[in-house]
Amino acid sequence: MRVEPGMDTIGRSRNGFLRELRTEDYEAIRPHLKTSEFSAGLSLIKLGQPVTHVYFPLTVVFSLVVDLEAGQMIEAAMVGHDSVLGAFSALGKPIALTHAMVLLPGSASVIEVCRLRDIAAQSLGLRDALIHHGQALFVQAQQSAGCNASHSVEARLARWLLRIRDLCGSDIFNLTQEMTAHMIGARRNSVSFIANLFQRNNLIRYSRGQVEILNLPALENIACECYDAVKAQFERLQLPARAVIPGAEFLRPEPP
Repeated sequence: MRVEPGMDTIGRSRNGFLRELRTEDYEAIRPHLKTSEFSAGLSLIKLGQPVTHVYFPLTVVFSLVVDLEAGQMIEAAMVGHDSVLGAFSALGKPIALTHAMVLLPGSASVIEVCRLRDIAAQSLGLRDALIHHGQALFVQAQQSAGCNASHSVEARLARWLLRIRDLCGSDIFNLTQEMTAHMIGARRNSVSFIANLFQRNNLIRYSRGQVEILNLPALENIACECYDAVKAQFERLQLPARAVIPGAEFLRPEPP
């Protein structure tokens, strides 16, 4: 991870969480934001370990994963430019409840957990926004669990590629078949077979670890309903931070 010195100057235009904040909340945290670069495969947060920073992705895509036996893992949720990684750490005990790694390299605005917690203690709007995004990731994790248990590899792969496209903002990105198989809970040979099928039907182009989406509508038709469900959940985050979030009251900390 490489950190650039100085205040964040581009985060609000690129990150959905920062963009939805009230001006006074953004201005309170802006002096403490730094722009950082992250390389693919970096293990950022480890289960059970203290969380020291909160991340607002600009171009990087993070993956929240569950580690299994024999070094295997499966993805629970993805975090990109529409959200924040480490939201609940700024509201409660900053101990990681999951493992987070860098799926696609890129940049993020970063703030120390202790700084964000102090600012959130003074702002109900900021606390609500953190709760809202944390809940959205929880819903995504639930949706992923159901998807991996119920839907075909073909539908899961299409859903996953579409979600990555949304988060990185490009039709072209780098992914290995081995990593893809881990993330969607499938065998590598199954992913290879489906990827080749997609390629023969001109849905994607895949070569040397680079994926290019060629036919977006066709992939959307193949993807399971989980893609639309997760997308709709994050579209709801465009509500103003001052709006009341149903069901969030029990998580709201008491005013200092």
